[in-house]
Amino acid sequence: MLASHIKNKKVCIIEANNKIAQKIKISGGAKCNITNNLVSCDNYLANKEFVKEILKNYTNHQLLDFLNSNGVFPKVNPKLVKGTYFCKSSQDVIDMFTKLTTHVKKYLNTKVIDLFYEDDIFIIQTSNSKIKAKKVVVASGGLSYASLNASSIAYDIAKKFGHNITKLDPALVGFTVQKEQFWFKKLSGLSIMVKAKVENKSFYGSLLFAHKGCSGPVILNSSLYWKKGKIVFDFLPKQNYKNLLKSNALISSRLPLPKRFVQEFLNSINIIDKPCSSLTKQELQALSVIHNYEFSPAGNFGYTKAEVTKGGVCTDEIDVNSMESLKQKNLYFLGECLDVTGELGGYNFQFAFSSAMKCLNNL
Repeated sequence: MLASHIKNKKVCIIEANNKIAQKIKISGGAKCNITNNLVSCDNYLANKEFVKEILKNYTNHQLLDFLNSNGVFPKVNPKLVKGTYFCKSSQDVIDMFTKLTTHVKKYLNTKVIDLFYEDDIFIIQTSNSKIKAKKVVVASGGLSYASLNASSIAYDIAKKFGHNITKLDPALVGFTVQKEQFWFKKLSGLSIMVKAKVENKSFYGSLLFAHKGCSGPVILNSSLYWKKGKIVFDFLPKQNYKNLLKSNALISSRLPLPKRFVQEFLNSINIIDKPCSSLTKQELQALSVIHNYEFSPAGNFGYTKAEVTKGGVCTDEIDVNSMESLKQKNLYFLGECLDVTGELGGYNFQFAFSSAMKCLNNL
């Protein structure tokens, strides 16, 4: 995004893969969830003022105008997350950037090994050669997707030049479960709509049961804010269980949830599937947990399954007006390598592109 806007300057992109933009390629199920209808600093785990300033400079509307003017026409598809814009194909975005960066020298299959600064010049040591530059922009993302050559190089460079790195963790990732939730594993492949509460945030969306625990959009978003406490699920977010159980029918017939789920849920709270009219007061009370089921994850699926990396280069040490390091002149950090992580739904791409346009102001 940045390179496509830099004109009349000698620019190169150093890319570890044999093709550019491979993370765009796999995003959004190969349809690139590129931004959201509603974008605000509240959609990010970050310094809110820092994010607000960057998003204000280059909005979702400006990004959509830019895409449209270059033949890419994303459409809102709220199937996974409300307000998310998806492209027809991720390849359309890659083709656009390929066309817009024909003036840029690209070093493909080239890994950055180290960065030195001598006599007002940066020397970039790569796996193939040394490259000299007056200015260096680090936009190499986080630790997620090592299969796409993701690495710690952004953090290594930042630390070398005196930056602090806030704690790194996988984010937008599924959870593993403790013994009390092993029944989740028996439902692998099943998904239901739930409301989840984590810290001071709540999300409504699809919960996918997996052989390791649970995933799906509502879990991925919850993982961004989860620290060590409990997550609370409402398995019937738009119903009142008491009203549903005023019947002589079996519990599993009355609860508007997949029968497989109801059977495992009932087993987990030691209630047999029986006519609703025969439920005791104690059993009715026990069933109320369907609206506030507490769950403490054992951990998460790790960086190989995480969509992004939480934490990163401390934003207090970055000039919000230019994305330049406050520790080293002419060194810039963009996108995911910063301590800014967006929720699922196009927010991370939006921040990456907005931060690129902030950087453009100073190049």
